Amino acid sequence: MGYACPVCDVPQRDAEHLANHLAFTAMLRHEEHEAWLDEQIPNWSERGPKELAGVVPDHAEETEYDEVFEDTVGSTHTERGHQHGHGHQHDHDSSPGGFFDPGSAAQRGSGSMNAEAQQVLQEAQELTQQMLETDEPESDSAANEESESEVDDAEVGDGDTDEE
Repeated sequence: MGYACPVCDVPQRDAEHLANHLAFTAMLRHEEHEAWLDEQIPNWSERGPKELAGVVPDHAEETEYDEVFEDTVGSTHTERGHQHGHGHQHDHDSSPGGFFDPGSAAQRGSGSMNAEAQQVLQEAQELTQQMLETDEPESDSAANEESESEVDDAEVGDGDTDEE
């Protein structure tokens, strides 16, 4: 159970989260949230989080919602794979699911994003996918060649020799 924001219907876990959501959103110049608080809760900006949390539930609808955790958004990491002994399972060779799966991403909803925001989100997901696919450590031989090259350059010096 939680509370739906009385202004934008965004679900909040409890009264304190709802109070924080309303206050922060109002302070970020979202006029609807600020107007609602001004109308419903006089002197809201002078109240602390606990005080505000004590009164906002009286004006909000209590609602049920599913909490979103890594293991509830369709990730394939716990559905198959192997155990590393550090508290979770995953399969390095599987295709990512969850936040990187377009079907799962669509289920999370786009809210009221405009076309530009949706394009930015899509590009970020694609870049993240590419990063995950190419995330391999640099080979030791390439790193050693670079180090040897730096040493060779340092040994060249200014051409002076100690020979007499």
